[in-house]
Amino acid sequence: MSTVFNKDEPRVFDVLAQVFRNEGVDTCFALLGDANMNWATRLAEAGCRMIYVRHEHCAAAAAMAYARKSGEVGVATVTCGPGLTQLMTALPAAVRARLPLVIFAGEAPLKSAWYNQGIDQKPFVEATGSAYHSLHAPVRMPAQIRDAFLQARRERRPVVVGVPFDLQNELWPGEIRMPAPSHELLPTLSPIPANPDDLARAAELIKNARRIIIMAGLGAVEAGAGQICRDLAEKCDGLLAATLPARGIFHDDPFSLNVAGGFSSTVAFECFGEADLVIAVGASLTHHNAAGGKLWPNAKVLQIDVEPVVVSQGRKAADHHMRADARLGVEALAARLPHRTPEWRTAELAERIRVTPADDHAFDIEPGVHDPREAVRQLEAALPADWEMVNSSGHCSYFFAHMPSRPQEKFLTIREFGAIGNGTSFALGVAAARPDSTVVMFDGDGSVLMHIQELETMKRHGLNILIVVFNDGAYGSEIHKMRADGLDDAGAVFGKPDFAAIARGFGVQGETVTDLAQLPELVEQFTKTGVTAVWDVPVSDKVVSPVIRRAHPGK
Repeated sequence: MSTVFNKDEPRVFDVLAQVFRNEGVDTCFALLGDANMNWATRLAEAGCRMIYVRHEHCAAAAAMAYARKSGEVGVATVTCGPGLTQLMTALPAAVRARLPLVIFAGEAPLKSAWYNQGIDQKPFVEATGSAYHSLHAPVRMPAQIRDAFLQARRERRPVVVGVPFDLQNELWPGEIRMPAPSHELLPTLSPIPANPDDLARAAELIKNARRIIIMAGLGAVEAGAGQICRDLAEKCDGLLAATLPARGIFHDDPFSLNVAGGFSSTVAFECFGEADLVIAVGASLTHHNAAGGKLWPNAKVLQIDVEPVVVSQGRKAADHHMRADARLGVEALAARLPHRTPEWRTAELAERIRVTPADDHAFDIEPGVHDPREAVRQLEAALPADWEMVNSSGHCSYFFAHMPSRPQEKFLTIREFGAIGNGTSFALGVAAARPDSTVVMFDGDGSVLMHIQELETMKRHGLNILIVVFNDGAYGSEIHKMRADGLDDAGAVFGKPDFAAIARGFGVQGETVTDLAQLPELVEQFTKTGVTAVWDVPVSDKVVSPVIRRAHPGK
């Protein structure tokens, strides 16, 4: 017989829901099961907005995008056992992207000698680099949950709390007291200024350099260092670039090379090849950011960061370091340096940056499909400037990264784990964080199909999301690599699903873009109707991104 829970007799799950609300949680991505449904129901009744997804992975991945866009801790909940194991792709992605999450996961009941969904959950979670805490003493649970939020904020990684659901259902023992929320306990710290000796060495380095590129990462975005980086570049006759997650921080500067890394444009590769000094501001200097060491072969690297590194992802990352807040460090440098007479920052170079395509390699495009590069160019021209852009992963993500007119605050990409299948979840998270905005998510057909069920979630919650699918009927990266290596690509070619029909099957709008000239009309139509839509854009599988071409030269 089922138990009827009386709100006048609070249970442990009642109190734990209150603790999350006490932390300021107003959005939670959830998939319910036996071990979390009572807690989640009380959280919803307490006023928290619940986004009920159709797959556990999507709950965690949506919370990742929500955390990035909102600046708050992302919150999700799943049941125990198979509910938790579905998170094994999202968690390492969040760890590598340094995104703070708290995930409420049930655990198997302690009173049962056997439970079919019971596993030791801690090793699974910790293998991803996330933290896991089993909560087994009800009176300590409120403080333990508060501490989970503290840990997530401080360490910038996911923290999973597991609570056996038989303990959740027990009556609360005694008086209910809320702990002080984590945001009240975090220390208020001032930005770190540069050490005078470090500053002097960095200024001397810049004075002796001839070709300088200032490359901003998310640390520069968070510190509000965009304008001072522009000022420094102008002073030292330098150019500007951004890591992929920070793409768009210099979107309207004529000397911005857009993305620095494997996704760099032809002009950006040329300019980085000429550089003798790269100043990395708030950038973690990853393997992809440096194109595996190929991007700046002749340059020394000066890193300005609160946590400078020497080796990153198997390669020497920087030659010189200045530990400082991104904004304060660049401000101090700019104040010490004289204005140079422009030699590199010429009108001719600015014009080359403006008009030269990111990639102009010639391909034979078969009839009835589009060149993905031209499709991106026309999408950028047609889509309103204030829409939120979400770029997923996979082969097509190179093309979508080249929308240089879009500012960083309107752009999201999380691809540190290299996993496809996240785009729909990221769109959900951005839509929840920016409820008054239109979200457009760009992805490939293989990636979208992995979690196509979330179209129903978007429709049910009335989310204003447009999904643009570049449909080449295959896993793009795999077919190009296999073809380059002389292998049969049959295992990565699947045919082209009718995404417009699939969308209509879920009760949302669906369009097939047979002519790119349709785009302005389709944008106008979507703007009027809103809610959720899918555009199926058939693209050629003959267009190989420069990333693949560089990895397979001569093939």
